[in-house]
Amino acid sequence: MDLLSGLALGVEMAITWEGLLFCLIGVSIGMFIGVLPGIGPLAAVAMTLPITYHLQPMSALIMLAGIFYGAQYGGSTASILLNLPGTSTTAVTALDGYPMAKQGRAGVALFITTITSFFGGCVAIILLMGFAPALGKMALSFSSAEYFSIMLLGLVAAATMAIGSPMKGIVSVIAGLLLAMVGMDTTSGTVRYSFGILELQDGLNLVAMAMGLFGVAEILKNAGQPDRPTDKLQKVRLRELLPTRDDLRQTWKPAIRGAGIGSFIGILPGAGPTLAAFLAYAMEKRVARDPSRFGKGAIEGISAPEAANNASTQAAFIPTLALGIPGDASMAVLLGAMMIHGITPRPEFFTVHTDLFWGLVVSFWIGNLMLLVLNIPLIGVWVRILTIPQRLLFPAVIFFICVGVYSVNNNPFDVLTVIVFGVIGYLMNMLNYPTAPLLMGFILGPMIEQHFRRALLFSRGDLWTFVDRPISAAFLACSAGLVLLLVLPSLRRTASRLKRAF
Repeated sequence: MDLLSGLALGVEMAITWEGLLFCLIGVSIGMFIGVLPGIGPLAAVAMTLPITYHLQPMSALIMLAGIFYGAQYGGSTASILLNLPGTSTTAVTALDGYPMAKQGRAGVALFITTITSFFGGCVAIILLMGFAPALGKMALSFSSAEYFSIMLLGLVAAATMAIGSPMKGIVSVIAGLLLAMVGMDTTSGTVRYSFGILELQDGLNLVAMAMGLFGVAEILKNAGQPDRPTDKLQKVRLRELLPTRDDLRQTWKPAIRGAGIGSFIGILPGAGPTLAAFLAYAMEKRVARDPSRFGKGAIEGISAPEAANNASTQAAFIPTLALGIPGDASMAVLLGAMMIHGITPRPEFFTVHTDLFWGLVVSFWIGNLMLLVLNIPLIGVWVRILTIPQRLLFPAVIFFICVGVYSVNNNPFDVLTVIVFGVIGYLMNMLNYPTAPLLMGFILGPMIEQHFRRALLFSRGDLWTFVDRPISAAFLACSAGLVLLLVLPSLRRTASRLKRAF
């Protein structure tokens, strides 16, 4: 199907009253969650998963995707006004956005973040339209060996590129793989690691696990924090939003560079928008004529990261839809949502679910336009939302989490699962173990096991089948390279100690 025919089909699928309604609901929830520090898009997507059980697959994915990229828009508001990043990706925006607010230019900073976020998202959507189907066609020649190798690369990348210690990221991935083995083995029909608990025979509930790890854990993490200093909030008037000609001149080049970096990073499994935002900021600081301006209200310091994180968010759909490899943890939850609705992202996705793909693409355009139109007039509303006391907000969120997860299967065990994984997620955060690789390991674990066993079945148990096939060998080499980069510094330190000892 050519580009114009695909877009025409997407318009037919997405521009319906139901599609527009759920797109609006998704981006509005995303902006709302993004504004609130300490929750984030991942928790928002996890918490709204139960709602999608009662929706058609198209409406469900449009809404979840809208929450995902809508949170990136809203996250900059608290970063600029209060120096409290709404999401981890907007922590970079706070470096120059908050100094601009203290200079009385909060309106300009908010306007620039909205425009550059829209631009970055548009660049990535164009790449999604062009590259995802082509990548899917190329991957049609993949066997189980290639699928295993590329999924292994995705997990290694997720572990080594996670914020914090790469070794802790690997531990989290392994824990996720082990949790994925709980329940009935689809090949032999044997129940594994259920410890006699009847509710575990079908495995752990993805929705309950995601809600606990990212919803309850984040609330527990922030529950003891004092209320936000709302007395610092500025009143932003519409006339203060308009940037000067000099502001626009300093914005467009960083936005282009940021969109390029974000699109590239978004395609890489496990990298995510946070890495894209930091790299874009570092790039602007390096190419700037006067790097000392950064951290003091440089407009390039907000335009490049905002374009990068939104481009990365949209570009993450490319490996997810074409190969079934989530770009980051939020995409892993969306991947799980697609599987819940009986849709497995793989190379055949673009031919089997052509209407769904192009409907999603058109909904991305519509959602980004909605965010552009809504974000600026609603800045005053978002500022008021920041005044909600945490002692009222957090209990309400916990209540809706429990009600939502119970409504999926009407099973009290799922509520217990939420609580248990909430505590586990909280402890992991306290010990600086990333939770996102754990979830990616849990979601990809069954597919990795399935393709590993199938490849061995076809090769009659010969492990060399993973190396004999060139594409599979290349993916395994990339995985080995990432691990080598991880252990090389420690090997050098060990070698220097041995030299000093002898």
